[in-house]
Amino acid sequence: MTLTDVLVALAIAVGLVGIVVPVLPGTLLIAAAVVVWAFVVGGSTAWTVTGIALGLLAVGTITMYAVPGRRLRVHGVPGRTLVVGGIAGVVGFFVIPVIGLLVGFVLGVYAAESARLGPGQAWPSTKQALLAAGLSMLIELIAAMLATVTWVVGVVLT
Repeated sequence: MTLTDVLVALAIAVGLVGIVVPVLPGTLLIAAAVVVWAFVVGGSTAWTVTGIALGLLAVGTITMYAVPGRRLRVHGVPGRTLVVGGIAGVVGFFVIPVIGLLVGFVLGVYAAESARLGPGQAWPSTKQALLAAGLSMLIELIAAMLATVTWVVGVVLT
């Protein structure tokens, strides 16, 4: 392994952590690291591996929005509820470091659904929003792991 391989591996690892702990743009960091690796290594194998990895990341990104969004529509949770939850999550991140993102998201979704449906009906919608957020994160993580495995195969082949 070269120094480039080690640095790219570290960037990919940070990107994977960034997916689970949404502080860093994980998918974007992984994509950038793989592209940098292809530029440094060069050759058709490196660029083919990069194309496959970027394709996997793109499919994962599209799927991570489409599948949970469809699930939320089926359960009647409007998009504006998620927007309120997202804004509250960002605010929560700065108010309560690390866990504030999750706490703010939950409270924001609950508040939006409580205003829309009433407090008694808000919790089932909030649970669906949390499940959708978890599913989205899982889809993104699977795509990133597949891209990482693709890159590792590329390192072995080059």
